[in-house]
Amino acid sequence: MSQIITIIATAHLVYCPFTKVEESFNLQAIHDILYHKWNISQYDHLEFPGVVPRTFLGPIFVSFFAAPFVFILRLLNLNKFWAQYIVRTILALTVILSLKKLSNTLEKQFGSRWLQWFIAITVTQSHFMFYMSRPLPNIMALPLVLLALDGWLRNDTRSFIWFSGGAIIIFRSELALYLGILLIYDLYCQRISMKGLLQVAVPAGGSCLLLTIVVDSIFWNRALWPEGEVLWYNTILNRSSNWGTSPFLWYFYSALPRGLAASVLLVPIGCVLDQRVRKLVGLSLLFVFFYSFLPHKELRFIIYVFPFMNVAAATTCHRMWENRNKSPIYHLLSLGAAGHLAANVVFTVFLLSISGTNYPGGSAISHLHRLAKNEPQVHVHIANLAAQTGVSRFAQVNDSWIYDKTENLKPTDMEIFKFTHLIEEGKSKYAANMKLLMYTHDVIDTIEAFHQISFNYLTIPPDSAEESLKDDSETKRAKALNKVAKTTKLKQIEATQEVATAKPMQEKRKSKRTVEVLSKEPAQVKISKRSKNHETTVNDREIETDEMNRLRVKQNIKKIIQKYKRKKITEDQDVVKTSIEPVQIYEEISKIEQQIIDIIESNPNIINKEYVKNRLSETIKQELIHAMDPNAVGMVRAEELQLKPNNDKDVDNPVDDDASLEPANEEAEVEIEDTEEISAAASEESASELNIEQDASTLRAVKKFNRATERLDTIISIIDEIVDTIEITDDENAV
Repeated sequence: MSQIITIIATAHLVYCPFTKVEESFNLQAIHDILYHKWNISQYDHLEFPGVVPRTFLGPIFVSFFAAPFVFILRLLNLNKFWAQYIVRTILALTVILSLKKLSNTLEKQFGSRWLQWFIAITVTQSHFMFYMSRPLPNIMALPLVLLALDGWLRNDTRSFIWFSGGAIIIFRSELALYLGILLIYDLYCQRISMKGLLQVAVPAGGSCLLLTIVVDSIFWNRALWPEGEVLWYNTILNRSSNWGTSPFLWYFYSALPRGLAASVLLVPIGCVLDQRVRKLVGLSLLFVFFYSFLPHKELRFIIYVFPFMNVAAATTCHRMWENRNKSPIYHLLSLGAAGHLAANVVFTVFLLSISGTNYPGGSAISHLHRLAKNEPQVHVHIANLAAQTGVSRFAQVNDSWIYDKTENLKPTDMEIFKFTHLIEEGKSKYAANMKLLMYTHDVIDTIEAFHQISFNYLTIPPDSAEESLKDDSETKRAKALNKVAKTTKLKQIEATQEVATAKPMQEKRKSKRTVEVLSKEPAQVKISKRSKNHETTVNDREIETDEMNRLRVKQNIKKIIQKYKRKKITEDQDVVKTSIEPVQIYEEISKIEQQIIDIIESNPNIINKEYVKNRLSETIKQELIHAMDPNAVGMVRAEELQLKPNNDKDVDNPVDDDASLEPANEEAEVEIEDTEEISAAASEESASELNIEQDASTLRAVKKFNRATERLDTIISIIDEIVDTIEITDDENAV
């Protein structure tokens, strides 16, 4: 019996090796006991204590048997995650041994052939086998409950009370309801006297209470009775309802049918066939009824009654099978009894396949370990959902990595830049928080998980799984630290891109005008403002994020303008006009338009592509023509472009060409929220340029137009970066 149960439990463990938040305390405590031993200051529960304290006695018990195997793993330098398999296997074996002892007692009452049906029904049901290896508080108490039930069936009062006291006082206080019902039944049937009860219950209860207070007070650094606080919080204050409530009969119409699968149909028949079964099932259902008054309900809260429910189902199957040759009806019923096991298996496989996708955090960190295994320094942030769905200390397998579970970390926080990798949650790849993170990190993998399973009986099949991106996994810092250094120069790797240092003109004898650009400083930017004499006044102040975005937009547009501006060169500093044929401009604009179309069509993040193409194309046309002749901007029409000869003197920004090209890559992470803001910024820059040109004493000529084609790739890369950072909405009036 124990072999087949062990195999099935191991299959569930291997298919779903990760754990959830409900299991986190016991699992982390086992890890800390095994790896930190008496260094309690390093324990996880001191940093993340949870809502209510839990006992360390269960983790100590499991760690005691797991320690030799973990020691061997460390000697062999094997992955630490194997220790989690060992820990869960030991817990499952503890439950299996307790169940075996209970089964042996049941075998004496119902027979060996009946026991085969009992085992077959138990191993084909999903939830009991699934939960058997999971370090939940309920499962920590389950071995004691099974041993208490065994003592109750054998009429061994001492065993029943001692195991019941340990389960109630140390692990799960609500078991006082279930085991208390059995005790009251014994008192009513005079199977035990009040005097005999007190003689056993007082020392048993006192010993268990003293044990948990002494041990847990050491680990929690304060005097406490953990399960007493849980009882007060969940039952007396009814705070457990904060985690959701269910209808009163939820256990009867949802939990029990799911837990027992097709066997639930056989339970009433078994109660009719055997009087002994009625007692077991009736007392168990009475517990479920009283426990239903608590609004917060979960299937694992009533998992203790499943063995007695299976006693009834096994009795039905056994009776049908033994009588299969008496009549055709019995033969048909026997086939149904055997067939219901197949139905249980199908249902178990269905639920197990879904459960395998329900741990996105564990899958995410496993993928990250594979993707970044060759990176020497990794500082990964683990989001709340990831920590709740599989990321445990056993999963933190690289000792050289830094794993951080800082809570309430926002994408706009400066602290985000200290992480080389992020495991973040999102409803989809394009969720708002994901878009913000994409400015600093690249998405290298995503893990999808089932959000819920719903049933619509008007469709075929009636079940549907709603899938959502539970964990937008492992996002990696874009372009590495060297690119961040180019755009930030912050001592602590801060995120804001402050643009750039004011440069005095080096050729003052050739030009009297001054070109000023923004200076770049940690945590501040300097905003340049021109006076009437064209002298710079710099006011230092901290810039809000939206203001910085506008400055970046202006800078980017200025870069585009400067790429297309042509400087006129003359030996005597006289104005030399360069006439550009309209045909050349048409050809250049056509090239740029085609490049823009290619960029937009290849970008999956852009929704309203036609609108974006038209707006960007119009903007680039205006800027290019303005670069050739500022007076010709107003002559651009939708059907044709007309350029007027510029009879006025042209003066261009005397920024050195190499200097203007140098920051091109620094603008890769610019955010543009509105194309109209681009046009406004461009006009503002153009007007400012013209004012400078009028007061300049030395005029420089623009380079020939054909040289622009040599830099077309550089200009288009800037456009590509701008397009990549455009936030698109469904509203056609906004880009």
